[in-house]
Amino acid sequence: MSIIGKFLIFVGLFITFLGTVFVIFPRIKIPFLGRLPGDILIQKNNFTFYFPIASCLLISLVLSLFFYLFFKR
Repeated sequence: MSIIGKFLIFVGLFITFLGTVFVIFPRIKIPFLGRLPGDILIQKNNFTFYFPIASCLLISLVLSLFFYLFFKR
């Protein structure tokens, strides 16, 4: 169980670090993220619906590769 605990601490510190960076530098943006083909954007008069499905898939793929490469046995 100590490996799981260390991993959760690492993930928590990483998320805290990212949150701090985005609070200090609010204009940091990843240029293509959120505007990929496959991201759904519906705009009506008083209504906007946005679902970044392609961006979510890309982030999932990158994280899966990261965890596979660095945490395989």
